[in-house]
Amino acid sequence: MDRFAVSAADAPAAIGPYSHGILTGDTLYVSGQLGVDPESGALEETLQGQTERALKNLSSILAASGMTLANVVKTTVFIVDMSRFSAVNEIYGRAFEAVSGENTQFPARSCVQVAALPKGAQVEIEAIAVK
Repeated sequence: MDRFAVSAADAPAAIGPYSHGILTGDTLYVSGQLGVDPESGALEETLQGQTERALKNLSSILAASGMTLANVVKTTVFIVDMSRFSAVNEIYGRAFEAVSGENTQFPARSCVQVAALPKGAQVEIEAIAVK
């Protein structure tokens, strides 16, 4: 099985021993993305800002493999406070609608509440995409 590490210059550097993504065949497995600004390394202050930035970071990694959010078939959303899920859901929905237009086919998704995330983040999003 051929597999290739994918790295995006305009996504935050990995904060541990992992790749931005792994491409095997036509499938890209993207590591969870936080709402960290890649230039400053700072975490966005609000949940909404973190969600938007996490999706931008995810999009940058997809682009490094010639893909977009339209190629995403499955996501997992990790959130620290499930009572705030509607704010994440609204931003998430807009991002996928923007790339799909009228015929939006949202990816399959799991969402789980976690006790904590790296850097004190409130949300993290990972994805699987297929060319």
